[in-house]
Amino acid sequence: MVKVRPYMEDDEHAVTALWRAAFPNSPASNQFELEIQRKLAIQRQLFLVATLEGKLVGTAMGGYDGHRGWVYYVAVSPDHQRRGIGTTLMNDLEQRLLEFGCPKLNLQVRASNQEVVAFYTGLGYEVEERVSMGKKLG
Repeated sequence: MVKVRPYMEDDEHAVTALWRAAFPNSPASNQFELEIQRKLAIQRQLFLVATLEGKLVGTAMGGYDGHRGWVYYVAVSPDHQRRGIGTTLMNDLEQRLLEFGCPKLNLQVRASNQEVVAFYTGLGYEVEERVSMGKKLG
């Protein structure tokens, strides 16, 4: 049975290995170890891992700024996909965000990744017509 719990420092190697497998086309600017350290400094309780028989098989990271919640780094080991682990992680993360008072949750998915779009649609998420913009600072 899958168990969801907050990230612990001992998880770093397993998490970065999972993310490298799950996000092979991630830009070089996404330095996973740095992303973990940044998250641990802010709302670390919204950084979740899923384990199965003691092995780390999934992650989900959330954030809430007082206006909207965001979801990042939802990943399930390729060997464990389609077993409900992603759904379990998302349900747990949504519940934690509700406890913060979060009224709405956003996430971004590459439009070309129709399999992931279908996953989130199945969880009740809708495609919203927006322009996603970003700016690197520093």
